[in-house]
Amino acid sequence: MRPLDAIAFALISLDGNRVRTLLMLLAMSIGVAAVVLLTGVGNGARLYVVDQFASLGTNLVIVIPGRAETASGTAATIVGETPRDLTLGDARALERGDLVRRLAPINIGEMRISWRGRERQVPVIGSTAPLLEIHHLRMDRGFFLPDEDMEIARPVCVIGARVNRELFGRENALGELVRLGGFRCRVIGILGSEGRSLGLDTEEMVIVPVAFAQMLLNTEGLFRILIEARDMDAIDRLQRFITTTIAKRHYGEEDVTIITQDAVLATFDTIFAVLTLTVAGIAAISLVVAGILVMNVMLMAVNQRTAEIGLCKALGAGKLQIMVLVVTEALLLASIGGLIGIGLGFAGAWLTVQLYPALQTTPPLWAIGAALGTALGTGFVFALLPARRAARLDPIQALARH
Repeated sequence: MRPLDAIAFALISLDGNRVRTLLMLLAMSIGVAAVVLLTGVGNGARLYVVDQFASLGTNLVIVIPGRAETASGTAATIVGETPRDLTLGDARALERGDLVRRLAPINIGEMRISWRGRERQVPVIGSTAPLLEIHHLRMDRGFFLPDEDMEIARPVCVIGARVNRELFGRENALGELVRLGGFRCRVIGILGSEGRSLGLDTEEMVIVPVAFAQMLLNTEGLFRILIEARDMDAIDRLQRFITTTIAKRHYGEEDVTIITQDAVLATFDTIFAVLTLTVAGIAAISLVVAGILVMNVMLMAVNQRTAEIGLCKALGAGKLQIMVLVVTEALLLASIGGLIGIGLGFAGAWLTVQLYPALQTTPPLWAIGAALGTALGTGFVFALLPARRAARLDPIQALARH
């Protein structure tokens, strides 16, 4: 018997009971579609996180006050305190390092901004001119913060696009004085960036010089210090330089936590890879259920087609040929169901992108191959029992039943 003969025999059998065939195709396609779609969503979530961190800049090192390894469980952690604040003096000392390309101290707070009776609550970011390049921000109009000494508390601000629309409408905001907290400051620029930066909506934020932010927030400490290394190879040496410099300024205490962008990305990449595999594994269970359905249906088919099998054996078909016929039918079902499932999975991924454009749910190739392979594997494994039963039929008894 040629392979084409086995396929033709399987197609005739499938066409003979269309309801049964459609049910098995549905079970297989749903399982494959679930694997493809869910792995695509997991991959899209991973890419979204990577893009968000990429927007922070390249070769980025983040210096946070307090030691993450030693602070947990202490009274300082409970009340939200750190052993010693980072200051503008610390930032200036770090800025003098040869390995530092750009440095931006950060302060974050929230307060009300008002102009001619219109007001709203906004997140306020205190920083310096290099923040524009470090965070890949884009200006729509005007200028960013002046490139001057970080300790100059110049009362100027750069506002986000939504803040501009809600406060000024069609009026030109550049040069206008707004009241921020208890101080007046002049609008010198409007951000054109969209999305999120530092975990905040760029259209909602107001950026002011860091020294001015300390006046507004009544604090001398810094929330973070962002440092961009000159190149990727310099990051390890830069970390050692930061630790040594801070220890000298903080009386021998290495009381800062240093986070590198690559380390964070690697951690998130590992987490999302595990989650994606877990979700794919859960979805693959539905393929096992589909395989059990294939086995049950094929057992029924063998009982219904006892006479056909008996006739084939009477004409000289061996046990192996009978098993090949039954297994071919199951594999054909799994293949067609798998291809339909891949199509449904891609359709679901496309629909997800339409609903959530930021989430690029492109199913990875390995997931497509794994889903189709699992479908074929389950179809093959669960078809072996019905195939063995068919192969063991006695041709005389089989024809006598008919």
